[in-house]
Amino acid sequence: MTSARRLLPGFGLSLGYSVFYLSCIVLLPFAALLAEGAGTTFRHAWHTVADARVLHACGLSLGASLAAALCNGLFGFVTAWTLARYDFPGRRLADALVDLPFALPTAVAGIALTTLYAPHGPLGAPLARLGVHVAFTPLGVALALVFVGLPFVVRALQPVIAALPEDVEEAAACLGADRGQTFRRVVFPALRPALLTGMTLAFGRALGEYGSIVFISANLPFRTEILPLLIVGKLEQYDYSGAAVLGLLMLFFSAAILTGVHFLQRRRA
Repeated sequence: MTSARRLLPGFGLSLGYSVFYLSCIVLLPFAALLAEGAGTTFRHAWHTVADARVLHACGLSLGASLAAALCNGLFGFVTAWTLARYDFPGRRLADALVDLPFALPTAVAGIALTTLYAPHGPLGAPLARLGVHVAFTPLGVALALVFVGLPFVVRALQPVIAALPEDVEEAAACLGADRGQTFRRVVFPALRPALLTGMTLAFGRALGEYGSIVFISANLPFRTEILPLLIVGKLEQYDYSGAAVLGLLMLFFSAAILTGVHFLQRRRA
């Protein structure tokens, strides 16, 4: 008898290459981080994590990242729906501009945002007259995180919206459902997994963001200092073990969030 043909020719070679690539890019850096963090004493690790400056930076990082993810969920949904459902002049240009945060260096984005929203900037000056200060405040940090995270939500939702069958919406309308009911009971449930995925990616991107924030935040301790900026400060002080401990703390936050989102998706499924 002839042996059954393999569905995936070259599977062994492809699997070996994938494991090797992931090991070099993901697993080995994580292992080095764990080894550096494990080399410090518990007293030093606790002193690093329990520092008031670190706790404030953790709160700002998590709070600003969550606020940015929620804003991106709302405006990213509207943007993706507009690009997928409507044809208007300049649509291709608007679609290309969505990917601008991917192509633009984050430091350049930070300089641009700081120039715009500084107290004497084109947008910052009129806002300052209204009592709203953006640059060098937590609001500026959140704004920079919204900028870098928006494409994740739009690109996660856009193909799903484009693939939605319009006859399902027409059937709901024929059964007497208005637009609000059709959206709540037919459209949004189909888009919820993609929206949640995009918001999770935006949150993870915001949690580790550095380049776009270093200028607009001015790195003010107990005010606009986020955890990645504090890690860079530890490295500049040659406190490698402290930086590794803070890096492991960020890794724990990211893993907990991803695990929670995965659990929610499985329960809804």
